[in-house]
Amino acid sequence: MAAGSARYVRYILIAFFVLAVFYFVSDSSDAVTRLTPATGNNGADSKSATGAGDHKGHEAAQAKTSKPKTSDNVDPKQFPLAMSPNDPGFNDLAGIAEGPRMNATFVTLARNGDVWEIAKSIRQVEDRFNRRYNYDWVFLNDKPFDETFKKVTTSLVSGKTHYGLIPEEHWSFPPHIDQEKAKKVREDMAAKKIIYGDSISYRHMCRFESGFFFRQKLMLNYDYYWRVEPSIKLFCDIHYDPFRFMHENNKKYSFVLSLYEYIETIPTLWDSVKKFAKNHPEHIADGNSMGFLSDDGGDTYNKCHFWSNFEIGSLRWLRSKAYLDYFESLDQDGGFFYERWGDAPVHSIAAGLMLPKEQIHFFNDIAYFHVPFTHCPTGEKYKLDRKCHCEPKENFDWKSYSCTSRYYEINNLEKPEGWEAESH
Repeated sequence: MAAGSARYVRYILIAFFVLAVFYFVSDSSDAVTRLTPATGNNGADSKSATGAGDHKGHEAAQAKTSKPKTSDNVDPKQFPLAMSPNDPGFNDLAGIAEGPRMNATFVTLARNGDVWEIAKSIRQVEDRFNRRYNYDWVFLNDKPFDETFKKVTTSLVSGKTHYGLIPEEHWSFPPHIDQEKAKKVREDMAAKKIIYGDSISYRHMCRFESGFFFRQKLMLNYDYYWRVEPSIKLFCDIHYDPFRFMHENNKKYSFVLSLYEYIETIPTLWDSVKKFAKNHPEHIADGNSMGFLSDDGGDTYNKCHFWSNFEIGSLRWLRSKAYLDYFESLDQDGGFFYERWGDAPVHSIAAGLMLPKEQIHFFNDIAYFHVPFTHCPTGEKYKLDRKCHCEPKENFDWKSYSCTSRYYEINNLEKPEGWEAESH
């Protein structure tokens, strides 16, 4: 009997020991999870300016995942950016990337009917980059998003999704615009077959992207943005965090494609810019990129601009007094409606004049397509290292209508070997 009791006691002690070991291992696993970024919650707590957007299917997963590492609680020096194949971790593309996260978001202006085209873009961005970083995504619309749009996009984004309704005053004619004059301009442009020349909505879009997207309530939560439009393609793996690169290298604006603007759409834009520069010399940076914008020291505009359907940039810069003074000056001149000023030359001229040229970055390693142009990095090994699938002959960088050569020249950068073969 005593032997049996002793045996039971041993069994109980062994059971307690096993439970204690199990608890210790489980608790240690939780600690490791807390030290690695979460996979995101697919928008579980997303808020919509229209009052909708709480997609609850992922709430349980959100409750079990811990907060990603951010720049506030992680030492970036412990996680150096892997910029080239020789850098440690360059080919570690499986799972969630360790290291800090920036206060950043993707942003897309879209309508409900764009859902399947933006779904293609999201898959491109997620597969090539964001599945490892889980950044948020803000969607903006001048009409309320429907449930289909929200469900589809939420299911595809690894970070949180947010849906914003644009205020009417940001998507309408400002009071100072002469409606009859604007109508006559649209009729004349339609007769001349200028692209989007007769479109009112396109003009609202250009004005919104030029002066208001970064002031939307949802966007005020962030410091950096990456603009994504429907139907884009990314051709190469992105091995590091471009948001973090921008932050750590003090970059304010970036691009992948540049070209000449249609002069018929902006005949007086440069006159308005020169008026602004004369009234606000304090906003014009020393060592800026005037050489990218003008061939005669600023007397005339050469029409070069960064194509703004891809941008990664600083929201703090766009919300600065310098940029707001610039936009308000242009807006008062009325060229968004009396002509057809695009947000691409508006952004490009602002960056070119008001930022030191070192603060503008060309993301050569983000291979990109938006109808009809392709940026495909030059050099076979460069593309193979990044698992690119773009055709070299499609690369627009060195073609005669591209302004990328000019960017290289003003920054004293050496063009990559083989660029001449892609210039024809």
